[in-house]
Amino acid sequence: MLIAGIDEAGRGPLAGPVYAAAVILDPARPIEGLRDSKLLAPAARARLAAEVKGRALAWAVASCDVAEIDALNILHATLLAMRRAFDALGVIPGEVLIDGDRMPDFGGCAARAIVKGDRRVPVISAASILAKTARDARLDELDREFPLYGFAQHKGYATAEHLAALNRHGPCPEHRRSFAPVLQPSFDFGDDL
Repeated sequence: MLIAGIDEAGRGPLAGPVYAAAVILDPARPIEGLRDSKLLAPAARARLAAEVKGRALAWAVASCDVAEIDALNILHATLLAMRRAFDALGVIPGEVLIDGDRMPDFGGCAARAIVKGDRRVPVISAASILAKTARDARLDELDREFPLYGFAQHKGYATAEHLAALNRHGPCPEHRRSFAPVLQPSFDFGDDL
């Protein structure tokens, strides 16, 4: 039976899309070193992402943008990104394993949510790595587009550097207006960025 793993990256940041990845690993082509993407150095994540893409039976990455996050809320946007990644696989697995405690409807496909699955289940770890590397690449692009915010360094998370940039410059179009630190009344929401 084919088993897909799904995980997300980017639920907590103040800026940028949320990403999800779906992966079906090939049991005949095991990948050593799969683990939660947050526990891997960037170079190891990049190497493993390339291995997953080269050896998996199927993989897909999908996202929800900032407008969708603000309209739906971050939980529903994350679930939508997961469903999009599942739909993009091109292969229907016999079961889907999702990191966390919530999951979208997969149209009748059997599914289980596994808390800390990205640390315990290699196929979910593989999805974690693809989601994280895709999101990090997008934040590197946003850093070039909006250099005042330092997205390449903090990837949109609420670091002291990021909060200081928000206080100095106000939010850019890639900031999540539905997140409290972005909604401070002292910010100018003008289009002059």
